[in-house]
Amino acid sequence: QVQLVESGGGLVQAGGSLRLSCAASGRTFSTYAMGWFRQVPGEERAFVAAISRSGVNTYYADSVKGRFTISRDNAKDAVYLQMNSLRPEDTAVYYCAARQFVVSNTAAEYEYWGQGTQVTVSS
Repeated sequence: QVQLVESGGGLVQAGGSLRLSCAASGRTFSTYAMGWFRQVPGEERAFVAAISRSGVNTYYADSVKGRFTISRDNAKDAVYLQMNSLRPEDTAVYYCAARQFVVSNTAAEYEYWGQGTQVTVSS
């Protein structure tokens, strides 16, 4: 099993930045591809970004491309989401997720999830 704990959410004005962190514990972190998803009330979880096990390959939703950056530190068992130029429509609960081996942009394919962290962007 993998336990995931997100942190770094909060309230920020439009145009501002936040950095989300996800700390992992349990089995070998480097064997897991990692993803960030977000959810607003009444909607399904939406893909934001994903990163391969080594960190070499990254993937982004079109809505965040050029503004968000996903990274990971396998020595620290952590994955990060740097969010710049934030917009009110980025407001959501952000979740990190883990799945073994192969990266994916589909929430249902992830095995482990954190509890989420709220990001609110004011206009």
